[in-house]
Order: sequence, then structure tokens, then C-alpha cells
Amino acid sequence: MEAIADFYLFLLTVILISLSGVMTPGPLFAVTIIRSFKKKTTGILISLGHGVIEFPLIFLIYVGFAPFFTSSLTQKLVALIGGLLMIFMGFRMIRTGIKGGGEHEEAQHSSLIAGILMTGANPYFLLWWATVGTMLILNAATFGLLGLAVFSIVHWLCDLLWNTFVSLIVFKSRQFWTKKVQKIIFGFCFIILIGFGTWFIVSALL
Repeated sequence: MEAIADFYLFLLTVILISLSGVMTPGPLFAVTIIRSFKKKTTGILISLGHGVIEFPLIFLIYVGFAPFFTSSLTQKLVALIGGLLMIFMGFRMIRTGIKGGGEHEEAQHSSLIAGILMTGANPYFLLWWATVGTMLILNAATFGLLGLAVFSIVHWLCDLLWNTFVSLIVFKSRQFWTKKVQKIIFGFCFIILIGFGTWFIVSALL
């Protein structure tokens, strides 16, 4: 990929690539939906947790650690641990979500942690940053440290805006959710978490 010399064109490219990634349903999306049913600020907390992993990762790749994240051992370890964690969270959330108990109190202080866990436990998140993300980081670095900082913030803001949007939509529409609709949506999120968790474990053992 040839570096983009125009800074504003580069930022537009970052926004488009970032949104295409964050809008794809995955474990973080599923957790955001489930927790947003009880708390409208879930998207913000999830994004903050996501940033706790993402900002240091960008810096590590910038200083040359990209090969570490693409190594087979790293990918397998993250996939195995992350897969088990997602399956655990899937069963835990579907239980508390359908029963309607305990999630509200828990969500007030653990959505940040959920953002950290669902980000750090996703091997494909690390792989994306070690490949596509690395090209963006190198391009951003051509504009100096300020360019790298602006790139990092713009990318994270895309995550923040999307997660906040999803969170507000879920929270504002929750009064229209019948018990049947709740079970269908929670079931969908459960399938996402279990599906990704199983996929990660299988890929780690192959």
C-alpha cells in the first residue's frame, strides 16, 4: 500500500476503514447490545475499555512489535484464552439477560472491563492491527508524532460514535421490547459470543 501524502485524504481513508471494521457484528457488538438494555452509557464505557487495549497496541506496533502479534504462538494463545472467555461470558449474559436480574447493577461498573476483555481476547483484532492497522500506522507516522496521535484518536472516535449510537438506540427502544423480543435479541448475541468463542478455540487447536 502506497502512503497517502495528503493528511486530510489519509484521515478520510482512516474513517472509512475504521467504520467498516467497527460496524461489522462481533463479540464487542454483542456485549454492547446486551449491556445497553439497562444502561445508556454502555457504549461509552465499552469504547473506553476498547481504547485501554487499542492505544498501547498502536504504540507497540509503531515501535516495531507488529511481528509479535502476527506470530503463530501469540495468535493461538489469544484465540484459546479468548474463546473460553467469550463462551463463559455468553452463557453468563444470556442467563442474567433473560432473567432480568443482576445485570443492571453489574453493568454500572463492569462495561469498561467488558470492553477491555472483549477487545484483548479477540485474536483477529490483534491480527487486523498487525496487518491493515500497521499500514495505517506507518502512513500516519509519515506526518510525525502529531499525525500518529491524530490518527489514533480519529480511529478510536469512530469506535466511540458507533458504540454510543448502538447503545442509545437499544436503550431508547427497550420499552418496546416484549419478553419474546428480548429473548430473541439476547439469543442472537449469545450465538455471536458462542460462535466466535468456538471458532477461536478450534482455530487455536488446529
